[in-house]
Amino acid sequence: MARYIFITGGVVSSLGKGLASAALGAALQARGYSVRLRKLDPYLNVDPGTMSPYQHGECFVTDDGAETDLDLGHYERFTGRPSNKKDNITTGQIYQNIITKERRGDYLGGTVQVIPHVTDEIKAFILDGNEDYDFVLCEIGGTVGDIEATPFFEGIRQLGNELPRGQAIYIHLTLLPYIPSAGELKTKPTQHSVKELRSIGIQPNILMVRCDRPVPESERRKLSLFCNVRPEAVIQALDVKNIYEVPLSYHEQGLDREVLAAFGIDGAPKPNFEVWKNILDRVHNPEGEVTIAVVGKYTSLLDAYKSLMEALTHGGIANKVKVKIDWIESDIFEEGSDPTSRLEGVHGILVPGGFGERGSEGKIAAAKYARENKIPYFGICFGMQMAVIEAARNLAGIEDATSSEFTPEGHHVVGLMTEWSKGNSKEVRAHDGDLGGTMRLGSYEAHLAEGSKIAEIYGDRIIHERHRHRYEVNIDYKEKLEACGLNFAGLSPDGVLPETVEIADHPWFIAVQYHPELKSRPFAPHPLFKSFIEAAVEQSRLV
Repeated sequence: MARYIFITGGVVSSLGKGLASAALGAALQARGYSVRLRKLDPYLNVDPGTMSPYQHGECFVTDDGAETDLDLGHYERFTGRPSNKKDNITTGQIYQNIITKERRGDYLGGTVQVIPHVTDEIKAFILDGNEDYDFVLCEIGGTVGDIEATPFFEGIRQLGNELPRGQAIYIHLTLLPYIPSAGELKTKPTQHSVKELRSIGIQPNILMVRCDRPVPESERRKLSLFCNVRPEAVIQALDVKNIYEVPLSYHEQGLDREVLAAFGIDGAPKPNFEVWKNILDRVHNPEGEVTIAVVGKYTSLLDAYKSLMEALTHGGIANKVKVKIDWIESDIFEEGSDPTSRLEGVHGILVPGGFGERGSEGKIAAAKYARENKIPYFGICFGMQMAVIEAARNLAGIEDATSSEFTPEGHHVVGLMTEWSKGNSKEVRAHDGDLGGTMRLGSYEAHLAEGSKIAEIYGDRIIHERHRHRYEVNIDYKEKLEACGLNFAGLSPDGVLPETVEIADHPWFIAVQYHPELKSRPFAPHPLFKSFIEAAVEQSRLV
């Protein structure tokens, strides 16, 4: 039977519960255990798909097409286990399920209430499909005391009593602030947070305290005394320079040891952290540095590009170089502004995904600069569409080339699939109706052209990558664009949807409709990011 670890947070949000959960999962894997990580989000949205990146950060996408919280990206990057639709649930989904059942008559006319119906739905979600795992880690979003999180806390409290003895433990992550004027770390916020948690019937087995400096033994004893936690189970969650230090850092503080002790597990296998040590050696001892300009529209909140940032880091790890990211708001290249002053000297240009017309002309200008100046260019999703529009305008002579996302006028070299594909392809989905659930989501197969640069990079001609978009490059313009040097190097299996484009006589100019950053891992960098950074290293030798 799987053992359950519930991770809660207190004092303030954004303490890193997701990273802590992912790091603990990695530490347990290092001991030979199988793990599953799941996220329970208290907000009422059905999923993060329609939430603004400014409010929620990145929307992570799984192979089976779920739009999920960005913490699932951490889970995948640290454990290598692909997440799925059943690894993330929101209050919105829970209530949607309950209301559907009520409308269907499943409750036989009974009054539908938070207890037991909502909490039962939460418990059913947590327990579902865990037969093949040694440990299931469930992170509860938000902080203890949040009104919207109350049903989740009640649900995990009930599970703690219903599961067999020794099958569930609770880890509480809090902030231990340092007050400069007093010269002290203050334990009172953590004491109050644990008191709040205990008031709803949950006693943490392990207390993790986020801090920017070592915790004196006297303060750890105080936390142990007032929070009713064994002294050894008060774990310092110290700040680190790089997130990939976290599994080793938490192991050194005894987190995985205390987890096993809380479950009464003796004689556990010794951990093997060689993979993580190798990663850290490459991170801390780079043999060079490259600068990548990321021309986006959410650069004021970098959580919107969380997976992208990490995938670039992974490309650096693979090439033993440090990747410095130069974040550039695409708006600055609007209205004919010359991008030279901002892009001159960079070793690679990446235009990421996005939605809407704002900043699009700036991204087109960045693609043009990269093409004309022979700088490695990587376009992802929207970045591919902007590269195609740029080539259509400036190589193929289609001056009014644009996307139907922006205007009904002009030549739509980019548009909704249903605008230009009239066949019965299984790839073509309806795009009318609600914004939620109308995109091409999840893993799709693509066929790469023999002899293409991208097929060489993958070492294969059939790939599977994750998508999240509504608009596609119009296949009707393929012949005209290829005649100008923009090769359609990858297509959907039926040849209807362009998946990748590249320029053969360019050092490295590749754009893809999918999101390769979602499948990159520190111990298994995505081949496109590995190759892109390799091209940037070559470019750095020319600058």
